Amino acid sequence: MAELGRKSVEEFKQATKNPIIIVVDNIRSVYNVGSIFRTADAFLIEAICICGYSPTPEHKQMAKTALGATETVSWIQYNNTIDAVQELKQNGYEVFAIEQTEESISLEKFNAANYQKIAVVFGNEVEGVQQEVIESCNGCIEIPQLGMKHSLNVATAAGVILWKLVEHSLQKAQ
Repeated sequence: MAELGRKSVEEFKQATKNPIIIVVDNIRSVYNVGSIFRTADAFLIEAICICGYSPTPEHKQMAKTALGATETVSWIQYNNTIDAVQELKQNGYEVFAIEQTEESISLEKFNAANYQKIAVVFGNEVEGVQQEVIESCNGCIEIPQLGMKHSLNVATAAGVILWKLVEHSLQKAQ
């Protein structure tokens, strides 16, 4: 681990996190949620809000994709996503649903450096982010897609979005 520059669990917990919170809105697949945990660890994300029927780290199969990230990334469970979004906004987060809407911001035009604290909501694999949740957010971000399909697996989408959100902090660190 040391040769690769990887943090221990304790070092991760003590590290300064990127001021980004992930909200999972009724994601049904334990493997997708586990993968999102792993990506959150990779980018030093502050926390994950697990909402609705999304599986929590207590689910025994999550370890297959999280690979230990449930031990490093903080998380909190909410019965519904609206409560999480409202609490995040009260705590100064700009909350964006990751969804294709008429007024969504294309990811390449989104500048995370304009915000001190961001939360991003990822929705169900089939239904996406609930409409009432979209309406409670500050806006929507969409990943431009050039092929025939117009959606990505939610865990893949999380990787793309989170990279873009931390990119500016990586550039400042160099």
